[in-house]
Amino acid sequence: WIFTSLPGLIVGVILRYGTPSTSGRDKPFSCSQEDRPFTTLLVNVSGKFFEYTLKGEISPGKIHNVEQNDMLRKVTFDPEVFFNILLPPIIFHAGYSLKKRHFFRNLGSILAYAFLGTAVSCFIIGNLCQQSIQLLKAGRATQHFAYFIPVLFSSFLSAVTVLAIFNELHADVDLYALLFGESVLNDAVAIVLSSSIVAYQPTGENTHAFDAAAFFKSVGVFLGIFSGSFMMGAVTGVRLNVTKFTKLHCFPLLETALFFLMSWSTFLLAEACGFTGVVAVLFCGITQAHYTYNNLSVESRSRTKQARMSFTFFTLFEVLHFLAENFIFSYMGLALFTFQKHIFSPVFIIGAFVAIFLGRAAHIYPLSFLLNLGRRHKISWSFQHMMMFSGLRGAMAFALAIRDTATYSHQMMFSTTLLIVFFTVWIVGGGTTPMLSWLNIR
Repeated sequence: WIFTSLPGLIVGVILRYGTPSTSGRDKPFSCSQEDRPFTTLLVNVSGKFFEYTLKGEISPGKIHNVEQNDMLRKVTFDPEVFFNILLPPIIFHAGYSLKKRHFFRNLGSILAYAFLGTAVSCFIIGNLCQQSIQLLKAGRATQHFAYFIPVLFSSFLSAVTVLAIFNELHADVDLYALLFGESVLNDAVAIVLSSSIVAYQPTGENTHAFDAAAFFKSVGVFLGIFSGSFMMGAVTGVRLNVTKFTKLHCFPLLETALFFLMSWSTFLLAEACGFTGVVAVLFCGITQAHYTYNNLSVESRSRTKQARMSFTFFTLFEVLHFLAENFIFSYMGLALFTFQKHIFSPVFIIGAFVAIFLGRAAHIYPLSFLLNLGRRHKISWSFQHMMMFSGLRGAMAFALAIRDTATYSHQMMFSTTLLIVFFTVWIVGGGTTPMLSWLNIR
């Protein structure tokens, strides 16, 4: 990840400072305040309608000096590309390549870390970021942050990732199962949590105050979307069991292609039904690894999943996962320089770093203590320290933050998330191997 983000940083510097920018022809208009910004604007000019797409909020001082850079616009992707094209293969591979025996042996602890731990971490990060916002004395900063914004930001940062180096170094299987299992389910929780927070709409005029009715509505949205996505993914995965009643095993290439397309259809079906496709794909992958995989032909098994004694070096889903994840990290480096509306607030950035550290600590240590009361194989202090240290923010946090950068507050959250991702991947990720050695984990 470190090396894949470097080319993006280099290309971003070249594009940002090596390509000319021109001042466009702009005409400011005034209109009434809306609860949420429009995504498109239809303008009637002498009976002809023209559609204008919302690019984002700009500061008053730049209204008459808006820079236009065609090259930067060409290398800027639609944020939905990350969710609809790049994230599904990453999440599906995580579910499909799950080591079932170690995962289900630690399932109770993994669920506790993924759900209770994420809730605790989100609560702490949200409250500490709210305090950081209060320290921003400038009127502009405070008036652009509604009550739910810090909580939304905490849902972005609650998505943690795990380094493949744990598997490469053959670290303790229980440690890897806890970290990988938490990361997989945590991504699903973070996606649905962010969607439910966006659904939080206070009924009163004051959006800076807590609204109990809106809160319980958001909780209902979270439970509905998560359970619906889980059921749809699991049912779709079991549905593919019908392949054992067909002659598809005689045509391995066709079998592999249908397996891929049916898995992808889970994402589309869930999105069409109003659920979260990425979460459905995750549970579809877990279900297929348990049921469908055993009904595939030998050739299809080797093409879709690395078998223990297989001579196939790279599988279909492994390659797709590798390409998608590395593209996202390359684009992160690019976005650091090509995104033209960065808002870097030192107070908010420092507060966010402190918040994720304290949130991770409150996430790991108290829960581990409670879990050890009922576990036969205790989670040792060295494991807890490693889990605390390994709370990286990666592709999921970036994808959640980049989905909406239209307003001042969202631009600040995106810029801060980008810095946090780079810091955790470069500094924390680079120190993983020495930390494993220092803690004597093998």
